[in-house]
Amino acid sequence: MSQVATIDQAPAEAPGIGFFERYLTLWVASCIITGTLLGHLLPGTFEAIGHMEIAQVNLPVAGLIWLMIIPMLLKIDFGALADVRRQWKGIGVTLFVNWAVKPFSMALLGWIFVRHVFAAYLPAGQLDSYIAGLILLAAAPCTAMVFVWSNLCNGEPNFTLSQVALNDAIMVVAFAPIVALLLGLSSITVPWNTLLLSVLLYIVVPVAISLALRRTLLARGGMARLQAVLRRLGPVSLLALLATLVLLFGFQGQQILAQPAVIAMLAVPILIQVYFNAGLAYWLNRQLGVPHCVGGPSALIGASNFFELAVAAAVGLFGVHSGAALATVVGVLIEVPVMLSVVRIVNRSRGWYEARG
Repeated sequence: MSQVATIDQAPAEAPGIGFFERYLTLWVASCIITGTLLGHLLPGTFEAIGHMEIAQVNLPVAGLIWLMIIPMLLKIDFGALADVRRQWKGIGVTLFVNWAVKPFSMALLGWIFVRHVFAAYLPAGQLDSYIAGLILLAAAPCTAMVFVWSNLCNGEPNFTLSQVALNDAIMVVAFAPIVALLLGLSSITVPWNTLLLSVLLYIVVPVAISLALRRTLLARGGMARLQAVLRRLGPVSLLALLATLVLLFGFQGQQILAQPAVIAMLAVPILIQVYFNAGLAYWLNRQLGVPHCVGGPSALIGASNFFELAVAAAVGLFGVHSGAALATVVGVLIEVPVMLSVVRIVNRSRGWYEARG
């Protein structure tokens, strides 16, 4: 997610979850209501915005998503990759859950709930699109908000930083093949050109820009200069997220008003996969004798999603009016309260975790 704690500080100095982050679900819900109503009242306006495209890229949405992603990536120190070996067990567990379990478990849950359990209550023409959105949501691990979750469970900051940097590096090469594989297994046509364009626009280019900008800021003013810029960009990133949600729900306002239960049904597989993957990572770390300060953030990184990328890819691949775009923004709606509940579980179970006998 876009708003994060300062990653270069120790846990004692790092701030907890801020006011806007703590109530992000409230802001998201407000944007959903606002966007849905505006889309219903002003369908022509949103139709015109939806047609502002070049090579299947919606320009207003793409601009807003860049404003979300680049400030987040600017916080990542890829030099931390040198420390990966220090916590190789925790790193290994998180990589296994993020890349070998989570995307595939979400594809399975999508097949169970979207194609079968809820199929009779969902728009028949959008079933494939909903599953695609769920796959996109799970195929990229969260790379920013996990710093807040790690801080709230007294996680080891160097582990969190190393894990996030490694996940970002892996995303550049693994995101497209995993998405393509799972879409193919789900009998969904894989638009390779658009998928690769999404990776280029929303992973490769933002990473390159953030790396160059980070180096420039550090060279000119050190960490103090970088932190000052990050503080200014934080509100911009959040406002871009909220504006994106207003647009996305505006595009689908009439459909949502016709079937409001769609959001609740899409939330079910997302909730299950969050708790399942968090629990799996937590248990595996405990079995391997990994310290709680590493096992806790490992579980949180294993469970959370990089929804900014998912939203961008869904819009690029399937369009602003698609069920895929709707499925990804449902992940935004439930992310904060669900992850806070995982933090509470991790903190309250520390005695059990450390009593490995």
